[in-house]
Amino acid sequence: MSTDQYKKEVGMMNLEKLIENRESISTLEFPIPEKELLQRFEQLYTGAISDVLREFCLLNQSLPPYLRPLRDDVTVAGIAFTVKSAPSSLVRGEMDFRTKMLEAMHEDAFIVYDTSRDEEATMWGGVMTATAVSKKVKASCIDGCIRDTRQILEKDFPVYYKYRSPNGSLGRCLITHFQIPIRIGSVDIKPGDVLMGDIDGVICVPRDIAFKVLKRAEEIRENEKKIFGWVAEGQGAKEITDKGGYF
Repeated sequence: MSTDQYKKEVGMMNLEKLIENRESISTLEFPIPEKELLQRFEQLYTGAISDVLREFCLLNQSLPPYLRPLRDDVTVAGIAFTVKSAPSSLVRGEMDFRTKMLEAMHEDAFIVYDTSRDEEATMWGGVMTATAVSKKVKASCIDGCIRDTRQILEKDFPVYYKYRSPNGSLGRCLITHFQIPIRIGSVDIKPGDVLMGDIDGVICVPRDIAFKVLKRAEEIRENEKKIFGWVAEGQGAKEITDKGGYF
């Protein structure tokens, strides 16, 4: 029996759709300049973006709530640049691969690290921050440890993180991939998606719908101005909901 006949007879699983869904990376061009898109996202807040994504039936776009901002007063949006690392005692080749990753980082990137739940090694510190600033990177989000916190604060660079530790990464973990689809918590993140962070956390907007999400979130912002005005006037909850308001 041939391989094709065998597949047909036993009903072997067809993985093509799953591969396409998980591994395809959009290169869609935004209808406005990328910098303008990011600047407009930064005038909004993650709660509004989350509400809009719910309208798109996307309920798992907020990164885990344990990822907290190093500074609470920053709202930042950038283009996802993904990195995958894993705990390892190996050292050979790590510096060369890390150098390639650093060289690939681009302006307006929002670096996001899947550390494979590493709780020992730090993946972001002072030198990484200085390098990112020199390349005009927007922010980083590390699902794990950071260190050199004072140096990061001095650079005024937005960082989201899980832990702090003095432990370096060399000899404790390896960067295995960059610019591939990753998952943090329940969120699938692909290179080129829009990441936005503020005091409430980080949210991922799939690239293909980023402009539509932006426009709708801007509408919500204007609607909420009206609702806050009605509340300030002393209007009741029923009166406000009857006019299309919400709470």
